[in-house]
Amino acid sequence: MYDTTSPTATRSSGAGTGVRRAAAANAALPATSNSSGITSMVLARPRFSRGHPHTRRNLAIMKQCTHRDALPHPEPEPLNETCPECLAKGWHPVQLRLCLTCGHIACCDSSPGRHATSHHESTGHPIMRTFEPGEDWRWCFVDHVLV
Repeated sequence: MYDTTSPTATRSSGAGTGVRRAAAANAALPATSNSSGITSMVLARPRFSRGHPHTRRNLAIMKQCTHRDALPHPEPEPLNETCPECLAKGWHPVQLRLCLTCGHIACCDSSPGRHATSHHESTGHPIMRTFEPGEDWRWCFVDHVLV
């Protein structure tokens, strides 16, 4: 299939700076001229179907969390209502996370302190979940996947 909706402008005078010339294969396509002397040519471009390699997106291989089965049941009670590290520094956390191993509350990576990531790095606890009302997702720091 060909897309014939993209016009290319050329000056009818032919030579000069800024003149774009159409490929010889497109020379037989219809051309129109307006009162200012600009000729518009309709160029044919190949349009690729959805499955064509040129338009296919690179899809990541689906990874699985290898730590989910080791989580305590039921999940631990939160130790705080907010991030204690941010509270001590007088910062306001952007969003809160709950460590599913020990119940520690920490701020997200959008907060200045990035205390949830720091907690994982210092303890090795692999999974946290959001501690925001109305949200329900979990993140594995080790496998870098949503759980």
